[in-house]
Amino acid sequence: MTGVKRKKNSVVWRKINSFHCADIKQWCLRRLPILEWAPCYNLKENLIPDTVSGIMLAVQQVTQGLAFAILSSVHPVFGLYGSLFPAIIYAIFGMGRHVATGTFALTSLISANAVERLVPQASQNFTTYSNSGVLGLSDFEMQRIGVAAAVSFLGGIIQIAMFVLQLGSATFLLTEPVISAMTTGAATHVVTSQVKYLLGMKMPYISGPLGFFYIYAYVFENIKSVQLEALLLSLLSIVVLVLVKELNEQFKRKIKVVLPVDLVLIIAASFACYCANMEYTYGLDVVGHIPDGIPSPRAPPMNILSEVVTEAFGVALVGYVASLALAQGSAKKFKYSVDDNQEFLAHGLSNVIPSFFFCIPSAAAMGRTAGLYSTGSKTQVACLISCILVLIVIYAVGPLLYWLPMCVLASIIVVGLKGMLIQFRDLKKYWNVDKIDWSIWVSTYIFTICFAANVGLLFGVVCTIAVVIVRFPRAKTLSLKNMKELEYKVKTEVEGMGQLSGKADRVPDLESGTFILCESSPIEGMNTDFLMKVIKSKENLQQVKIITINNPLVFLNAKKFHADLMNTIQKDNANNQSPDDINKHEQNMLLNLTSNGTCNGETPQPYPNEKYSVILDCTGLTFFDYTGVSTLVQACTDCRNQNVDFLLANCTASLKKAVQYCGHLESDKHIFFESVSAAIGAIHLNKNLSKFSDHSEV
Repeated sequence: MTGVKRKKNSVVWRKINSFHCADIKQWCLRRLPILEWAPCYNLKENLIPDTVSGIMLAVQQVTQGLAFAILSSVHPVFGLYGSLFPAIIYAIFGMGRHVATGTFALTSLISANAVERLVPQASQNFTTYSNSGVLGLSDFEMQRIGVAAAVSFLGGIIQIAMFVLQLGSATFLLTEPVISAMTTGAATHVVTSQVKYLLGMKMPYISGPLGFFYIYAYVFENIKSVQLEALLLSLLSIVVLVLVKELNEQFKRKIKVVLPVDLVLIIAASFACYCANMEYTYGLDVVGHIPDGIPSPRAPPMNILSEVVTEAFGVALVGYVASLALAQGSAKKFKYSVDDNQEFLAHGLSNVIPSFFFCIPSAAAMGRTAGLYSTGSKTQVACLISCILVLIVIYAVGPLLYWLPMCVLASIIVVGLKGMLIQFRDLKKYWNVDKIDWSIWVSTYIFTICFAANVGLLFGVVCTIAVVIVRFPRAKTLSLKNMKELEYKVKTEVEGMGQLSGKADRVPDLESGTFILCESSPIEGMNTDFLMKVIKSKENLQQVKIITINNPLVFLNAKKFHADLMNTIQKDNANNQSPDDINKHEQNMLLNLTSNGTCNGETPQPYPNEKYSVILDCTGLTFFDYTGVSTLVQACTDCRNQNVDFLLANCTASLKKAVQYCGHLESDKHIFFESVSAAIGAIHLNKNLSKFSDHSEV
């Protein structure tokens, strides 16, 4: 017995182990997309284009890393770290093959609010410049990066929590007008934040509601303090960047490698600033000392997490929305799929893990993704190659960037936001397609520039929900089928089917040309020729009203559905009896009176009106809720009270179950049919069966 038990236990244990191994393997393939494409990587076809793309991407990563670090109010070296670690994490967990994750203007601007609020510039005067033990930076710089890292950490935790809650499906609320307006407004904020560097002005940090307007008010009030040398260098840098990038875009098909104008401009500006000693001669702001190497990891300060919740939510939502839009765009262009929930996990880990390496919040950027498109990138190998080059810059080239003017970095930021700023052209498209979408775009943009990107995004989502709530109940819920077309269809299809054999317990399915069983009581022994004549009868066809549901039936439109249905039935039922039918009924009453006389002393009953029938085609009823099903049951009850047959066609199994559970309508009569033609056949058979029974009794 002991041996048998051990044998059984070993078999069960092997099954459990095999189940767990298969389950773990499937989970790894689903959550680690790199395991899916890396084993199939084609070195011969993909390595060269990925290498070229990686080199060009590294140039963008370095320049934008330095610029966006300054935008985030931290030391420029931390932008280089933010261009390294997030890209590695996303390459492992992300599904976008052409998405370049790293420092991002919008998330940097949001995190700058927390940095300036908790560690303001004024506190630098009271902070000792003692060596903190980390890259030789001051305590002031380390406090600032600590706040930015805390924002990144908490923002990543929020994104991971959204992944656990499977909130990726809720991204349908983020419509294209909302995303376009939010990113355009945020890009306007970023350009505004760089005005002080472009003009060479000394300006206090201004943020908060309407801070956008306060910045320009300050600029115009202190217009005399503009530094002419910085302004000219900024204009020259912007012209060169725009001109060369336009030429690269125009001749990208003729040239294999585009000119890395950002890198060339940085080298040229740094060399010119060094030779002319612009820092001291003209008073230009330069990047300053950039330490080499990567410090040991350190946890972000957890004691300030409660103070950066607002910025963390902004980073989580704005960064994810902008990154997801780029991932979905690349997936659509190159014919592959992207899982919304997996992107939550990838970007969450790209913020949480790098926060231990002094990184600012990260996301995917439009300029870097467009660069991967133009250089022919195939996979995330291009991002990994760029990480190797960024690592070389951190250890070898970083200190040489000391003389880089800040106005040149600001020019790179402004030109890099061109793709977002030109989204103003979408206004014409929205105006011609839908005026409401145009209004949502404009209002979302205004809220974004007046407050912040996360506030504008929230406002746009609320507006979208409000528009749906207002427009959905007013939408047309029902439509009537053309009876002339249906009559023609009945005649042509039935005439082409020939003679039926056997008993008429089946009726022709007028939609598929086959025979189906009637779900009402089968009629035994009826002549099939008579049945075909009944179906072809125009009089019988006119007694049936076929109504199609156009929308889902939920609490938003249930009331209007019931009202529309009752109005249609009452209107058609009132006109159902023609004057000729009424005259015939009166003649029948007179004949009955004459024939019966007063023998029995009974008052004869008038000939009853032929029963009116309604068939509700539920093909368009894609989903429903309890309120919708209750309204459907109530409509059936109201129809019966008005002596109207109410039948349901093309119902799903879930709808049948819900209706039966909610109203117990199946207890006394069959109302569900596989198709409209099956319901028509059952109605005609029942009517003629009742007439046949009446004649038999007479």
